[in-house]
Order: sequence, then C-alpha cells, then structure tokens
Amino acid sequence: MSDPQPVLAALADPTRRHIYELLNSKGPASASQLATEMPISRQAVSKHLGLLDTAGLVERAASGREVVYSARVEALTDVASWLEKVSHDWDARLGRLERSFE
Repeated sequence: MSDPQPVLAALADPTRRHIYELLNSKGPASASQLATEMPISRQAVSKHLGLLDTAGLVERAASGREVVYSARVEALTDVASWLEKVSHDWDARLGRLERSFE
C-alpha cells in the first residue's frame, strides 16, 4: 500500500475535491472547460489540476493545443485500504475496551 498522504492532502481542499468530482462524474475535460463551471479562473483551475496530477488523482492527455484531464479512481484504492485498516484497528480497540467493562 502506498502512502495515502498525497491523495488526502490534495482532496483536503474543497476546490480540488470539486474539480475531481466534476472529472469523475462528467468525464475528461480541459482546464478551460472546468473553469466555465467554477467561480475561479482557468489559471487557478490549472494550478489545482497540477496538484491533483502530482497526487496521482488525474491523468493528462494532449488533445490538440489543450491538455485534457481525467479522474483516476484507482488512486483512491490505497486510501480506501488505509481507511479500512484504521477502521479495523479502532473496532478492535473498542472491542477490547468494551470487554474490559464486562
């Protein structure tokens, strides 16, 4: 399992989460296309896409003069595995605590 920190850090920002959700629900889009659906500039969208790319959450593909981004849902697999492990660990701890009061 790889470190979930970069993905969690990237998705901690509400604007990046929104961009990721748009790409995941509507499909591939350029920064210009995404900017039409957001209250920020194309340059700001591009900056956020760069951070999502660094975290492995999006994939870039050249399309003419533009770059088209698509969501990489596989990037969430490691985070989901980590969350499952943390959840399991907490369940075990709570179970031990519960048994100690019986």
